[in-house]
Amino acid sequence: MNSLLRTLTILALAAVPYLSSAQNAPAPAAEPAKAEAPKAAPAAPALDQRVADLEAYVNNVGPKAGDDKVTAGPIAASAGPGHNAFIMICAALVLFMTLPGLFLFYGGLVRSKNILSVAAQCFGLAGMVAILWWAVGYSLVFGKSFDGTFLGKIFGGSEFFFLNGVGAAPNGDYAYWISQNVFSMFQMMFAIITPALIVGAIAERMKFSAVLLFMFGWMFLVYFPMAHHIWGITGEMNGVWNAKASIKAIDFAGGTVVHMTSGWSALLLCIILGPRIGFGKKAMTPHSMVLCAVGTGMLWVGWYGFNAGSALAADGVGAQAFMTTTLAAGVAAFTWGALEWILRKHASILGLCSGAVAGLVVITPAAGFVTASSAVLIGVLAGVIPFVAVVYMKSKLGYDDALDTFGVHAVGGTLGAILTGIYATADVNGNLNTNLKDIVGKTLLTEQFKAIAVTLIISLVATAILAFLIKAVIGLRPTEEEEARGLDISDHGEEGYSHNA
Repeated sequence: MNSLLRTLTILALAAVPYLSSAQNAPAPAAEPAKAEAPKAAPAAPALDQRVADLEAYVNNVGPKAGDDKVTAGPIAASAGPGHNAFIMICAALVLFMTLPGLFLFYGGLVRSKNILSVAAQCFGLAGMVAILWWAVGYSLVFGKSFDGTFLGKIFGGSEFFFLNGVGAAPNGDYAYWISQNVFSMFQMMFAIITPALIVGAIAERMKFSAVLLFMFGWMFLVYFPMAHHIWGITGEMNGVWNAKASIKAIDFAGGTVVHMTSGWSALLLCIILGPRIGFGKKAMTPHSMVLCAVGTGMLWVGWYGFNAGSALAADGVGAQAFMTTTLAAGVAAFTWGALEWILRKHASILGLCSGAVAGLVVITPAAGFVTASSAVLIGVLAGVIPFVAVVYMKSKLGYDDALDTFGVHAVGGTLGAILTGIYATADVNGNLNTNLKDIVGKTLLTEQFKAIAVTLIISLVATAILAFLIKAVIGLRPTEEEEARGLDISDHGEEGYSHNA
């Protein structure tokens, strides 16, 4: 009995706190209106959703995001490893075009006392442009926050300054399956090689400091605006992807953005700069055609990254660009050599190299838009028209385009833009049906001429302003003594070749 009483007492004491809190609790408030039941979490993607995303990846089309009841597939918001790897390789190939391809090609064509100056200019521009691209360049070209404003008529936006937010996820405005950081680096390589092309026209006679200062301004006044106009999603000349573009032009890999801007700027700059000392009075022959030929081979190989990579996927369009690039370059090299054989009774290695580069330049804006047969015809014209510009027009007009940047890149880029308007077909690239279905094969050529005119105006006006400004402030040229000694010594304190061994 005592044991039972003790047990009951313990239970009673244990219940006191609960009874007390119940007594002290406030009276329940009126029952609120029933809240809407929480929305059920989306179901995991079903097998058909996963398969659809995989098919989208293989076909390089936008992934299906599902609806509010089914989440997107697991790969819908991630970069595709195959496409990503392809574009990383292509980015490296485009850099390979500049370092060492372009400086070997140009370096072999200058006199031995200036080979290091060409290499230094290419390396210096690569470093400077990389900094600009990281800070503002990528955003000014491929951003869109300025859309609808006055600045939006010139640049893209500021949202990607210092590559803010540019990470592993794709930017769907440009590529569904490539990491945006990879895309940004791929495009940076184009920004590096474009000003470096100008070096060919002013080789052997422009100070290193003046080259860098000119190119710094040129990137903001010419390259960034032109690249945005042609390739930016809100660009005023992006006919393929911007339905509101005022000029519905097309440029697959840089006929206007790269070759026309650099080539036409190079012509005016070399005229303002004046000819090399002794130009037209003494021979200024290339010091090493071996280096020129090696550089040409590197340019050709790297150009596959330039053109095929501009499909932004390892897909059928990229494969077509790979094929047309090969055909145009080969046919143009043969055509240029054949013309030399007919007119001079021999085909020179310089002519074969020049023809190959001309073919690569002219096919660039058309590479992913034309058929194989069109590429062959483009190659023939690329071997003939730049040949006339380099061999006859330059000597007739008397300008000192030292390494034929104008004759190959300006003339070739302009020719390519025109031929693209003639031969582009949606049978090769279905993207032409997105916004241009009604003008391809009809009035597209007119749009191309409009883009050519804008490119000429921007390039020439900006070049004149920058050249005369820099000439007034720090001067463009070294002294006559420094130029005669060679820019390797006067600008860099080094010699490309030692004769003391």
